[in-house]
Amino acid sequence: MLTLSFSTTVFLVEVVGAILTNSLALLVDAAHMLTDIAMLAAATVTAILMQRKPTSKRTWGWARLEVLTAALGSMVLFVVGIYAVIEAGLRLFSGEAEQVKSPSFLLFFGAVGVAANLCSLLILYTQRSDNLNMKAAFLEVMNDALGSFAVVISAAVMLITGWGAFDSIAGGVIAIMMVPRAASLFLSSVKILLEETPSELDVDQVREHLERVPGVVAVHDLHANTVASGMPQLSAHVTVKAGSTMEESGVMLAKMQDCLLEHFPVSIEHTTFQIEPADYKERHSEHLDM
Repeated sequence: MLTLSFSTTVFLVEVVGAILTNSLALLVDAAHMLTDIAMLAAATVTAILMQRKPTSKRTWGWARLEVLTAALGSMVLFVVGIYAVIEAGLRLFSGEAEQVKSPSFLLFFGAVGVAANLCSLLILYTQRSDNLNMKAAFLEVMNDALGSFAVVISAAVMLITGWGAFDSIAGGVIAIMMVPRAASLFLSSVKILLEETPSELDVDQVREHLERVPGVVAVHDLHANTVASGMPQLSAHVTVKAGSTMEESGVMLAKMQDCLLEHFPVSIEHTTFQIEPADYKERHSEHLDM
């Protein structure tokens, strides 16, 4: 929450600064900050909502909210980045790059951004390894700090050399840094929304491991996907030897769950296995015929 407050303050300061100085670098950094504010706010709200118990209407609770927000935020960031690259080019080739007002003001606003982002980094540093959300928040604020630092460098260069075009170059560089990250974040979000298999998980290896469990004959209808960050799930139909007792099936089930928790880069806690005896289909067909 404190990091969100810092980021919001910096955003407002940078918007005012961009208006007063006509700085593209500061405007792009402010747009970047706005996207990060939205993502930090969503992460905060999601963390609060995820404490609520699942209901019959929302069996996974509000876990998907962070994925939707990440997808929307990355699209906005991508569009802003492309716009900023085009704007930087237009300013450079049209002569508007020299219209940056008061580099000393720009230096002040950039320094405020650097100071605030460093404070946020100190707050998040000890929590960066808690979960994926905290790691993402730490990297986002670090990116913001680099953007604010680029604004400071831009202002310093203009104060020393009087070359106003450097602001457009700095703005373009910040935007170019934004676009690949936005595209990567969007693709990651889409993969989760399309329920793709987690990239670190090989389902063929999973099937081989599960079929090595004593008593397991075959594994079919194997599906793996991610509900939200750090929430992978897997389901499968497991054919066991004919005549297996409930106790034996329970032992097999426990061993399969342990396998998915310990043997793969992605530790899968949420699993659903449908146990089927080897003669299940034959018995089922006989039952339907009766």
